[in-house]
Amino acid sequence: MCASPLLLLQVLFLGVPEGARPQPSSSPSGPVPTPSDLGPGSQGGTPQPTEGTEPPRAVPGSSTEGSAVVTPSAPGNRTADLFPVLPVCVCDLTPGTCDINCCCDKDCYLLHPRTVFSFCLPGSVRSSSWVCVDNSLIFRSNSPFPSRVFMDPNGIRQFCVHVNNSKLNYFQELQKVNASNFQALVTEFEGKSFTSTFQTQSPSSFYRAGDPILTYFSKWSVISLLRQPAGVGAGGLCAENNPAGFLESKSTTCAHFFKNLAKSCTLDPALNAASYYNFTVLKVPRGMTDLQNMKFQVPVTLVSKADSPLLAGNTCQNVVSQVVYEIETNGTFGIQKVSVSFEQTNLNIEPGTSIQQHFIVRFKAFRQSTTASLPGPRSGNPGYIVGKPLLALTGDLTHKMTLLQSQGDGTCSVKRHEVQFGVNAMSGCRFRLKNVDCSRLQQDLFQTLHGRPRPEHVAIFGNANPAQKGEWTRILSRNCSVSAMHCTSCCVIPISLEIQVLWAYIGLQSNPQAHVSRTRFLYQCQSRQDSQQVTEEVSLTTVVTFVDITQKPELPRGQPRLDWKLPFDFFFPFKVAFSKGTDSQKGSVTPIPALCLLLLGVLSLETE
Repeated sequence: MCASPLLLLQVLFLGVPEGARPQPSSSPSGPVPTPSDLGPGSQGGTPQPTEGTEPPRAVPGSSTEGSAVVTPSAPGNRTADLFPVLPVCVCDLTPGTCDINCCCDKDCYLLHPRTVFSFCLPGSVRSSSWVCVDNSLIFRSNSPFPSRVFMDPNGIRQFCVHVNNSKLNYFQELQKVNASNFQALVTEFEGKSFTSTFQTQSPSSFYRAGDPILTYFSKWSVISLLRQPAGVGAGGLCAENNPAGFLESKSTTCAHFFKNLAKSCTLDPALNAASYYNFTVLKVPRGMTDLQNMKFQVPVTLVSKADSPLLAGNTCQNVVSQVVYEIETNGTFGIQKVSVSFEQTNLNIEPGTSIQQHFIVRFKAFRQSTTASLPGPRSGNPGYIVGKPLLALTGDLTHKMTLLQSQGDGTCSVKRHEVQFGVNAMSGCRFRLKNVDCSRLQQDLFQTLHGRPRPEHVAIFGNANPAQKGEWTRILSRNCSVSAMHCTSCCVIPISLEIQVLWAYIGLQSNPQAHVSRTRFLYQCQSRQDSQQVTEEVSLTTVVTFVDITQKPELPRGQPRLDWKLPFDFFFPFKVAFSKGTDSQKGSVTPIPALCLLLLGVLSLETE
């Protein structure tokens, strides 16, 4: 037997109303499949219904003949793998530390990332892909992929095909319930409870990102919060009650002003190092329900010398100028270790004395065994991220490329500005010439311009390994072109450095990665008289410019032309038009009046 040619067609298009055409995209336009079809935690790649809106509905009893209305059923309570199986975790930028909202970061040790993070960053979870067309164009679907018919906000039905099978993206395992996670599962999945509203809510079983960290003062039996004072107002005065957020590594600076420093020297707790570690930290919030159980408490370990303030004559000694907390966490198991270090200074007792204090809180992953020191934070994984530091290498030492920074009086400061990838910048300062020989002066100026140590290589990618020399590119250098040919008592000194960085995008267009192609140091010099070196100052300038040399790929060719074939039945289009009605033609002009006018015109010509 010979099958009819129409049965061999996968999809037969009967007509193309204006504006109706295939819409290849990562998700349907307007209507989207329900979240249960897309896999857990899909974010960025496949849109999901926002909170408070009704999800798209599949049209019951669709009139599409032969369309395979199939939906891969998946259990609502799924247990994802400990770490999503992704080839590259593009948001894992800090080794040994849990990056917030990075659902594929292995340092987070999170079984359910969405219970701690408010959302997953794009690229940290797998997503599915859908292709949709107007449902009126579909006669029969023999697609091997799951398909559905959805109603968009305008009331037009869309036929969508699930190109990727979500079961291939995610592992599905049975939910394991035991005594340790029973309450957590009840809290996550239960609906409305019969519990009376006046009862207090039990503390959470683990910290979430941004939650304040609980502390306990056993001497007074008081529960408080770990504080990280921050500056407020124009003067940057210290707000002592500012809490530190869980997993939020940051630095704050604020100022203290004293009317009577002689009295405040030994009485003000902000100046005393002991007030920053005379407590314990609760591993998890539920530890506040059993304060006598020491397994829920972590002592604060002192890792630097910290003397008490002492008033000696006209000086207040051992005043805290910097506090650094190092907090090690283990996912939902909470805080495992806390250490603190200090920097102290001396203050002269004078009217209106002030001090500027720095407070730093760092979070990192807990490691039971002592391992080699971890490298510094990445500037991308693998490609650079705009705004992240440009990494440099000198010998085996990794550091950041820097620019000049001036002090309040305009002279060159020891501190320097970091070069941020993709950000053009210029800075300058005034350098006082010293009474030294020319070669020594040139050496001092070169070191002031490019910083110490002098960068020799630049990282090609943001996650370059110092041990892999192939991941670094040597810096080209062009020395001064000015010569003191007509001056016998002149010294040619550098006054400007321009850092030129050529970079480009490589890889997939859907997820391009920025890499550095080459870097060059371009110096400018001027000639100075030796007699002028003692009294004069010279203005130094550093500039960094980033040049994008990405070669764009050729534009894709146009779509192939469709070979339209009309049915043999002359009245077939009229039957379709009358049967479809106005529902499927919503938003476009119905062709029935136009066809009637055409027939009347033909009849009038024959009568004449």
